[in-house]
Amino acid sequence: MQPDLGSSLYRGGTEVVTPQRDVSLPCILDTPMKCVLDSSVFFTDYPVEGECYTTPSVVDELVDLKSKCRFDLLVAAGLRVDSPAESDLLRVKAAAQKTGDLPVISATDCDVLGLALGLGATIFTDDFAIQNVAAALKVPVQPLRQRAAKPIAWKYRCSGCGRYYKTDMPGGECPVCGAIIKRKLK
Repeated sequence: MQPDLGSSLYRGGTEVVTPQRDVSLPCILDTPMKCVLDSSVFFTDYPVEGECYTTPSVVDELVDLKSKCRFDLLVAAGLRVDSPAESDLLRVKAAAQKTGDLPVISATDCDVLGLALGLGATIFTDDFAIQNVAAALKVPVQPLRQRAAKPIAWKYRCSGCGRYYKTDMPGGECPVCGAIIKRKLK
């Protein structure tokens, strides 16, 4: 006879363990997850569910027919287009400065991060710079087709004399030899 799995925990064989106390946890699926979609979602057929948002700057990046059709389908399913609050954008830029991603992060990336920060949402993206700044802001990220990025620490090295610097120099020039300072992985 099979044990009643609804009231007990079955451990295999014939042993049945009954919980000592009520362990009713709220189901995550009861409340739809909020998600902010980066443009990469519209270029793929990645399935998304829940309360979905994107930014006007992401919509502006959708130029091919496939991504526009995907956008139209998601709008019909309830996708909302919204802009981030200015205060959230300032927090994003401060975090990007701290992680060293400010030179490579676009205005659209900042909008996506700012909107997710303001909504308390998960970002759906494959962009490593977004993932790196999101980790610093403690914003959850769902990678689409690539592996999740680990938070990256950058170091800066002069392309001329090879000196290392803790931060990027203003103007990107080495004060010793005048060559360009480039960002490298630690």
